[in-house]
Parts: sequence; C-alpha cells; structure tokens
Amino acid sequence: MPKDFHTLNPEILFNHMQDAVYVIDPESSNILWCNRPAYEELGYEKEEILNHSVLSLQKHVVGLPHWQEVAAVIRENKSFTFIGNHQHKNGGDISVEIVTTVFEHLEAEYFLSIARNIGKRIQHDQALHSRNHRISFALNEASDGLWEWEIDTGKVFFSPQLKKMLGYGPDEMPPTIETWSDNIHPDDLVSVMKHINRHLADEYSHYEDEYRLKNRNGEYLWVHDKGKICERDASGKPSMMVGMVRNINKTKLLEQQLESLASEDFLTKLPNRRCGEHKAKDLINKAIELKQPLCVAMLDLDDFKTINDQYGHAKGDEVLAFCASILKDFQRESDLIYRWGGEEFVCVLPNTSLQVIEKVSAQMHQHFKDANWQEIGIPRQTVSIGLACTTESFLEDFETLFKQADSAVYAAKNNGRNQSIIADKTNCQYCP
Repeated sequence: MPKDFHTLNPEILFNHMQDAVYVIDPESSNILWCNRPAYEELGYEKEEILNHSVLSLQKHVVGLPHWQEVAAVIRENKSFTFIGNHQHKNGGDISVEIVTTVFEHLEAEYFLSIARNIGKRIQHDQALHSRNHRISFALNEASDGLWEWEIDTGKVFFSPQLKKMLGYGPDEMPPTIETWSDNIHPDDLVSVMKHINRHLADEYSHYEDEYRLKNRNGEYLWVHDKGKICERDASGKPSMMVGMVRNINKTKLLEQQLESLASEDFLTKLPNRRCGEHKAKDLINKAIELKQPLCVAMLDLDDFKTINDQYGHAKGDEVLAFCASILKDFQRESDLIYRWGGEEFVCVLPNTSLQVIEKVSAQMHQHFKDANWQEIGIPRQTVSIGLACTTESFLEDFETLFKQADSAVYAAKNNGRNQSIIADKTNCQYCP
C-alpha cells in the first residue's frame, strides 16, 4: 500500500465504484451528493441530479407522503432494501436494487443509498430458470402481482410485483392472510370472503372478485383478483390456493365516471330522466307490492321562457340548478327527485298519502317562495305542481301515475299557475 494512501480523496474511490451512491435529505427527499455512476448510468450530468428529488428518479415511490412512509421505515430499521426502477433521461428505465441506511453527521440526519443495476442479473437468472420458472416469471411480469396461500397455516406469499403495486418494499408486508384481509375496504370484505368460501366449498370452479385494496399511502385501489385451489391434502381438503391480482383502478374510476354521466343530469346534478324513471318504477312497484301510499309530483317552472328571453340561456341554466338545490333541501331521505327535462322536475314521495299531499305540496310552494332568488339576480319564481297518488284501494302502475301527474300539472298551469292540482280532482290548492 502506498505510504500516501491516506491522502487519497474518498470521492475518487466512490467514482470508481460500479454502484450508484446517493446522499439524500430524509425530509425533502432531495439528492445532496452522488458519485459519477449515479448520474452517468442514467444519462445525466451531475448538476442535473443534485438538489433534485429522488422521487423524480424512482418510478415506484409516488409523492412525498409515500416517501415519508418509506423514510419512517428506514429510520425504524436503520436499513431498507427496495427493488424498483430508476428513470433514464431518454425515457427508459433501469432495474435496481437499493439499500438505504441512515446516519447522522454534525447533529444532522442523512440517508445513504447504494443502487445496484440488476438488469443483467435478472437476465442471467431468467436464462437459468427452468421452463416452469420462466412461465411463472412471465405471469408475474404480465400481472400486477401473484399470491400463494397456505390455507392451514394462513401463510401467504406476496410477489414482489404485488408489493410494488401497493407501494411496499420486498422485505415488507408480513406473509400472513391478515396482511391482505385487513386492508380490504370494509364495504367489500363480506363479498370477497363469500366468493372465496364458496370456491373452498367447491361451489365454484374458481374464486374471482373486484374490490378495493388499501395501499401503503392509505388509499384504496380497485383490483381484480382471481384464484384457484391448486393442492389438496389426503382427505381432499384444500391446502393451497394461488391467484393473480391486477390493478384496475384507472379502468374502474373511468367506468364510474361514465356511469355517473349516464345517470346524472349534468346541469342540476340530479338523476337524469333515464335513471330517475328506473328508480321511480322500483319505488312504485314496491309501494304497490306492500300496499303502501305513494305520490308522484310533477313540477313545472312558471314562465321559464321569459327567463331565457330576458336574461339569456346561461341565466336559465343557473335558475334550473338553483331550483334543483331548493328541491334537494326539501327532499326527505326516502324521496326521489330527478329532472324530467327542460324546466320540469319529478318528485316521488313514498309513504305519502292522499290526505297529506296537499300539505306537502304547499310546503314545496313555500320553499320556492322563501328561496333567496336575489342570490342569482332574478325576481322570485313560482312553480306549478301536478300530483297523482296511489293508495291501498287505488293501486296504479308507473305509466298511469305519470300520465295523471302530467295532466294535472298542465291543468295547474292553465288554471293560473303557482298552484297544485291533484289528478282527478276539480279543486286545487293555491299557494301564493
């Protein structure tokens, strides 16, 4: 060893390493220092890396809250191993195994991360695998994760891809059934367990379900989970089950948005006519089946055309949205209110008898009278209401009730507006 070896600058040693080395600020995740392989392997200049967040390099640590959770684990264990992918400047990525330790210097805390390129090792391992192992690897890479459940012991193997999907490192997620079941959304748990138990009881050829699974950030992801018994004991009892999990969160959220658009009136945020009619039929059929009273109210804004003519269609849209808010304030939990079309709304009122409907409609008129119309800059507006009811001795189907309510609302408008008329009655209840 040369006598002057102790004078060798340590940075020269780090720059001759094959592995990338980073010194990171635990709080901000900013890179404070790195060696030459750290930036050259990713196609950057050193100044492009320094003081930039490690989150911009690591594909599988998403957002500062996720980083803070990872940082807490590093502090607790003093060391943390993570297998992921670093982003290359050209848009590609490099498979890496990262070992991070925590240390203090001059009363300040730092993380020291050593990232090793394992791309070649993965290729080498693949070449050594048997055909079955290669198929298993292909399945793992093609899905978001695989699991294997020892039913008797409750031990579960979670694949690295599954852990990565949920934001965990390869040494995390205790291999127990509770690690999975405790993170299923409470509203989905009963359904998931029912499907699994039916498969275990040989009622179904396989287990399959879609549900929400909590990730490391505490957020729920929609997943598609499918599994099957693969081993049985000597008595034929299931002993091993394997399955595959796919992340369908984006697809599910898009599906929910499309369903919402298909069932919701964009302007008023009430159910639209198609959705409202479907729900109304269910309520009316239930009332008929149980021989319970139910009333349908058709509401038509008076002189709405004048609003559009004097103030413009944009103001007309604002009036419709305002009227919807009035009805929502009046709505009981059991009621259904939806937009019929144009300036017409429908209220379906379960457990509302013919004897009290005039009082209920008078309250509707009063809500319109008391509303703060100055808030949207127009004079007070009124509404005409047509009512049709079913009783124990007068049971009507959906089509009949709506025809009656529709005829009654036109009668109310022709009779002077701002009033309610009950179908098949000559009298009306005027509510100024």
